[in-house]
Amino acid sequence: MAENNFEKTEAPTPRRLQEARDDGNVARSTDLTAALMLLGGIVALQMLGTHMFEGLGAATRVLLMTEHAANPTRIDGLGETVYYSAYMFATSLGPVILAVAAVGLLASLGQVGFLLTTKPLEPNFGKLSPLKGIANLFNMRAVMRLVMSVQKVILIAAVSVWFIIRDMPKIIHIAEMGALQAFGAAGSLVYYLALKLAILLLIMALIDYAFQRWQHAQDLKMSKQDVKEEMKRMEGDPQIKQRRTRVARQLAMQRVAQAVPQADVIVTNPTHFSIALKYESGSMHAPKVIAKGADFMALRIRQIAIAHGIPLVERKPLAQALYKTVEIGEEVPPEHYAAIAEILAYVYRLSGKKTA
Repeated sequence: MAENNFEKTEAPTPRRLQEARDDGNVARSTDLTAALMLLGGIVALQMLGTHMFEGLGAATRVLLMTEHAANPTRIDGLGETVYYSAYMFATSLGPVILAVAAVGLLASLGQVGFLLTTKPLEPNFGKLSPLKGIANLFNMRAVMRLVMSVQKVILIAAVSVWFIIRDMPKIIHIAEMGALQAFGAAGSLVYYLALKLAILLLIMALIDYAFQRWQHAQDLKMSKQDVKEEMKRMEGDPQIKQRRTRVARQLAMQRVAQAVPQADVIVTNPTHFSIALKYESGSMHAPKVIAKGADFMALRIRQIAIAHGIPLVERKPLAQALYKTVEIGEEVPPEHYAAIAEILAYVYRLSGKKTA
């Protein structure tokens, strides 16, 4: 049984997951981000390629022909040429670069959400151990990563060769075309090959992401003992809580033992609630609750009252109302004046005490 308590068989608790997230330990796949960025870049090139190549061509002409410089041998003329060329390069390549960056950002947010933490940047001298580093190179997880990487390369190469062989007649036909037509046909073949490979990489990346999530959940699994320790941290040690409860009960008993003998009357439910009331006409505006209790504490109040000759008066609705609405040390509210005055008058008649 003791061994089972330390086997990591329990799913990670929300607290454990949050602690791991705060440390930057989350399930993510770099392959998925890279595949989405590659696919986004290919689609962006297809949509913006004409604009990009036109801009790059214009920038190249400016550099070679110095169209925007009156005198390219002067510093100011050369600056105008460089400025215009840089502007053309930025407006040509910028949309494609921004599109790829946006896809990468969305891919990261989609995997881990918004996460800002500096924990991974904090120095950890334990990671500088050469022996530990060598051991990490030959552990099972590293071997599996190597095997999977080799398999990906082989699969991509095999698919690429298959598509190239299938399109070989089109490739041979390019030699019979003119320069511009051949360039367009070759670009089309390269584009569709790249698109197919990007989709293949995306499929493999999704599988890798699913594996990373599974591996992350396995790494964070907890033993039964871990769950118990976490519950103790969250709710407190049960033994300490019991000790605090006992101390609080003892203190309450002491206060009741001191307060009840000073009461004029005990209003009861008769068994569930007991309310100790005291009234001094010279110093109080209204009767005051000096002790109250439910169940066991109510029984204790009645026992102390009987031992000291304090009268008990059964008034169920009044006892319930006083217990729920009036705290110890507070005066009773005006809506209960009449009922309590009647009780006190009755008690004073029994004891021979004069009413104020």
